Amino acid sequence: MKIGILLTNLGTPDSPTKTALKRYLKQFLSDDRVIQPPNKLIWWLALNVVILNIRPAKSAKKYEKIWGKFGKGSPLLSITNLQLQGVKKTLLAQYDNLVFEMGMRYGNPSLPLALKNLKSKGCDKIIVLPLYPQYSDTTTLSTLDEINTVLNSWADAPELVFIDDYYQDDGYIQSLVNSVTEHQAQFGKPDKLMISFHGIPQRFVDNGDVYYDHCVNTTQLLAKALNLQEDEYQLCFQSIFGREEWLKPQTKTSLESLANNGVSHVQVICPGFSVDCLETLEEIDEENRGYFMKAGGKVFSYIPALNDRNDHIQALSSIIAKQL
Repeated sequence: MKIGILLTNLGTPDSPTKTALKRYLKQFLSDDRVIQPPNKLIWWLALNVVILNIRPAKSAKKYEKIWGKFGKGSPLLSITNLQLQGVKKTLLAQYDNLVFEMGMRYGNPSLPLALKNLKSKGCDKIIVLPLYPQYSDTTTLSTLDEINTVLNSWADAPELVFIDDYYQDDGYIQSLVNSVTEHQAQFGKPDKLMISFHGIPQRFVDNGDVYYDHCVNTTQLLAKALNLQEDEYQLCFQSIFGREEWLKPQTKTSLESLANNGVSHVQVICPGFSVDCLETLEEIDEENRGYFMKAGGKVFSYIPALNDRNDHIQALSSIIAKQL
């Protein structure tokens, strides 16, 4: 029996241009799982009349800063490709009936295309690993929605195994620990380790999304494994969008507050991002670095995402292998 292995991530524009960003953002911000608008008509008007005429140009400038940093094109796409090749090499050394594809929830290569490719190769079973360690309706469930839409249109759909999360996986946590200890061996130990996750509106959590709990649990597991005291680390949330209340504390305000209170050295790790992307390379390592330094901080460093580190590839491969 042929088994398909599908790695998925959020996605990326095709190029760092206003046109490509408008196309990408329209798909992303039209997803009801992402926005969950109380009034769909008002949101549609805001999106199409205001946001898509302003934000693409601003986002394109940010993407230009990081484009090509990890090979040709988007860092997220380049690194996810490296992860795919790493997992493929690892698992094919143990199994000879596996077929591998990568698909993005938004943009290219698309999930429908990835699934079509797996179908054409005769897969009777497809294992999907969304590269989101912490589950959220906005990411994980949205991905499952798209996959089910495709599979439900097939007369002979294969068996689907969908991995909801892996935030408690020992290999994943150990990879984070290794990345921190290696970074601190080079740059020293900070006054505070900031553990920053992508934010979501508080309303989503109030309505049942378990994402916040998963972030808290990840933070606790990482802090315990690093033998950190409570005053040596802080959970925070980044990438705030819109006017409603989002998860707190926010990364930007937390960094400013620490600097204002005499904390001179911080390091930031983003365990929710399996690959480095706009939110880590530009938002954290540039924008938030600036906020901290401007407020009086002295030393700031970003601990890279796990990317295609060998221990991370082994962890992802192990997570998949458990479903074979």
